[in-house]
This record gives sequence, C-alpha cells and structure tokens, in this order.
Amino acid sequence: MKDKLFGVLQRVGRSFMLPIALLPVAGLMLGIGASFTNQTTIETYGLQGVLGDGSILHALLTVMKSAGDIVFANLPILFAIGVAVGMAKKEKEVAGIAGAVAFFVMHATINALLNLNGLLEPGALPDGAVGSAVGIETLQMGVFGGVIVGLGVSALHNKFYKIELPTVLSFFGGTRFVPIISALTYVGVGIILFFVWPAIQDGIMMVGNLVNSTGYFGTFIYGVTERALIPFGLHHVFYMPFWQTAVGGTALIDGQTIVGAQNIFFAELASPNTTHFSVEATRFMAGKFPFYLFGIPGAALALYHTAKPSNKKLVSGLLISATLTAVLTGITEPIEFSFLFAAPLLYVIHCIFAGLSFMFCHIFNVGVGQTFSGSLIDFVLFGVMQGNDKTSWVNAILIGIPMFPIYYFTFKTLILKFNYKTPGREDATEETKLYTRKDVEAVKNEKADTSNVSALIVEGLGGKDNIEDVDCCATRLRITVKDSEAVVEAHLTQSGAKGIIRKGNGVQVIYGPQVTIVKSNLEDYLSHH
Repeated sequence: MKDKLFGVLQRVGRSFMLPIALLPVAGLMLGIGASFTNQTTIETYGLQGVLGDGSILHALLTVMKSAGDIVFANLPILFAIGVAVGMAKKEKEVAGIAGAVAFFVMHATINALLNLNGLLEPGALPDGAVGSAVGIETLQMGVFGGVIVGLGVSALHNKFYKIELPTVLSFFGGTRFVPIISALTYVGVGIILFFVWPAIQDGIMMVGNLVNSTGYFGTFIYGVTERALIPFGLHHVFYMPFWQTAVGGTALIDGQTIVGAQNIFFAELASPNTTHFSVEATRFMAGKFPFYLFGIPGAALALYHTAKPSNKKLVSGLLISATLTAVLTGITEPIEFSFLFAAPLLYVIHCIFAGLSFMFCHIFNVGVGQTFSGSLIDFVLFGVMQGNDKTSWVNAILIGIPMFPIYYFTFKTLILKFNYKTPGREDATEETKLYTRKDVEAVKNEKADTSNVSALIVEGLGGKDNIEDVDCCATRLRITVKDSEAVVEAHLTQSGAKGIIRKGNGVQVIYGPQVTIVKSNLEDYLSHH
C-alpha cells in the first residue's frame, strides 16, 4: 500500500510541474510591471518623465503587469488542465480539453446551487467562502478545485480513451468520449462538493490555523519537511497547499479575499496600497533565500576543500557549475544529491539548517516572495526591487551571511571526521563526478547519439515492455514500471543519471535541469523501437 501511495504521489507531484513552470515567466512580468508602475518607486528614483502616467513605458509596463497577473488569477483552471495532462498516459491533449470542460461544468453546477439556495446574497456565507473561478461565482476552492478536476479527469481519460461504443454511437467513442463523460461526471461532483466542500474548507482552515498557532516553530517544521521531501520528489505535493490554498492563509486585499501564501504575495505585489508584504504569507517562501544564496555555496566550498588534491581541479569546475545553477535558477539538486547518497547525515543537517532559515526569516519579518524557487533572480525582483521598507530584504542577507561559514565548517568537519566519499574523495577505482548536464553530454559523445543514451535508459528500466509511464519534473525522470525487480541501476548510471530512487513500481532517475531533453529523446526512442 505504501509503495502504491508513493507511486501515485510521485505522479501527482510531477503533474504539478506543468502549471508551476508558468509561474517564473508570469512572476517576472508581474514583478517588473508592478515595480515600475508603482508611484512610490517612480517618485523615489525621480523617473516621472520616463515612467510616469502617459509615457509609453508606463503603458507597456501596465500591460506586462496585467499579463502576469492574469496567470496567477487563473491558476485553478491551469492546474485542472495541467494535472489532467500530466497524469494522462496517452492522448494527453484530449485530457487537457476534458479538464477545462470539467472545470467549467463543476463550478457552473456549484454556482447554480448557490444561486438556487440564496447563498450568493451578501452575508449568506462566511467571508471568504465564496470566490470567483474564471468569472463564475462559486465556492472558494483555489487550486484544490483544479487538482480535484485534474485527478478525476485523468482517471476517466485513462479508463475510457479507447472505449468502443455500439455502431450507432461509434462517432462518440474513443477520445471523443472523454470530454463527454468528464462533463457528466463533474455535474455530479459539483453537486457533491456543494454539500461537502464547506466542511473540507473548515478542515483546511484548521490546518492553517494550527501552523499559524505554532508560530515560529511551525515555520521551522515547514522548512525542514519541505527540504526533507526533495529526495522523494514529493516536495511539490507538500508546499503547494500552503502556496495556493487557505492552508497558507487568507487576506483581504483591495476589497477582494485572497487565499494561499503565493496568491497573497502577488496580489499585494499588484496592489498600490501595500506598505509591507504579509510576512504570514511569505514565511512559506522567504526562508529559501538565505540557504540557497549563502548556505549552498558554503557547502560547495567545503566539498571542494575536502577533495583530494589531485581531484580539486576537476571538482572545482563541477562545483562551480552546480553552485551557479543553484544560485541563479534555484535548482539545488545537483549540489544536494552530490552529498545525499555519499553522506546522508549531511543532508539531515542541511534540512535542519533549511528549517532555521525559514524560521529566522519569519522572526525578522522578511517579506520576499517567489515564483518557483529561491533564486537570485527572484530575490532581486521580489525583494531588492520592491524596496527594503516593503520587504525587509536586507534581513535575509544578514541571515544568509553567517549561514555560509556555518555550512562550510559543519560540512568540512563531518566529511573529514567520517571520511565521507563526497565528490573528489572517491576511491582510486571510482570516477570523480558531480552529476550535471556535462555528464549527459559526455555520454552522448561517447555513444555517438542520443538514441544510445535512451537505449541505456530503456535497458536500465527492464526493457520497453516493463515501462508503463514516462514523465519528468524539473530535474528527474519519473517512471512507473510493471516490475521493479527488472530495473538495472548500473545501466541508468551509465546513461548519465546522478541518482536513482525506487519505491514500489515508482522509479525516479535524476539527471538535472536538462531532464526534459532526456525525456523527449526517450519518448522518441520508445515510439520508434
């Protein structure tokens, strides 16, 4: 049962990556647009002539702000479509259309029932119970509504996309049947949720209140848990409710009730009335910046200084590449996985430091949000550019500075004390490597073309017939196999994998940020062999 649950959760987690991938671009547009159309910013830097009302740049930035804001305003339907597509095994585009149809139908059903029962009248329901989804007044469900649709539609799709109907109805068979059955099903789901969701909403609020009532300690536990789930690829499942639902808080902004920590931050970003970003919201995001920008480089320096002298030149190039990836893009796995398997104790300590980073950012009122990760780009855009008065971004720097030596000396001491085989300290018979994009490129050059890399992956997964489902998240292939005993990890490592995680029939193969290319090549190989 645990193995099956892991398999389901890893598929759910990877399906979140499609809508999440939109957030950095949308956040960039919203952040730049909001920053340079804010009257206070314009007056502070004396830019009235260039960016003031009536200027061409002001008009362009206003459009940019609106274009970014609309993505965050419609995340529920994007999750409905994205999860349906991500969880579908074949004919994914059909699942996406069915997801949109089901989303409309479900909320229209709820709207009709609210209207019939007079619950759309002011004061009929508690504040925040009713919201808007794609212009439909409905129960405030946030991305949970989208996930409910996406998961249900993908299940219907996987069951019925090959259905054969009687001859007289054959036109409606196959993939055409999926949107039809989805629409009919979600009329029923809408009716059920009309009665059930208020109780679920109360439960969600209780969880949020529990986290909030535990104050700084709750923030510490959040940070530790988020980092501890990285090796299992389940961190998206954990943090998404805090970012996108009432678990992460509720706020009234410019007369509109906003739920979810990330939604609150970006609503405040778009508002001209924000004096300081809500720390109760950013407590679930800001903590990444100190240990991403300072702690990870400190760990990397410790790995370099503890490498054997003969390996330091090679290790330095690998660590610089991985550290820049972490700092600039917020993808930390190339560094984290370099010591996770060789020295698990270091990863435990890393999780504790991450929790402390979140907690201290909460204590010192750091109000910096993020789109996807705690990268330098997000820090500058949503912290520095918004001004210290609104974000207290300087405090994040002050928290981060001591984290560099703390990470460095802790990692260096433990590596030497326990003789951990971190990169550059391997035995003479082992290859020194920190798995990055260059590793996959090296395999490609050695094997002459990408099809040989894909062939190694297929062999490592027990052959084509053993592969049930192929997908990926930001850094890893996420595979469902029929027989996990048939998996040969040596072949996967030879293909350039930096790590393999197996749980039941779920297999995660870590390649790094270039994994989408690995996945595309693998799918091409599977379709032609």
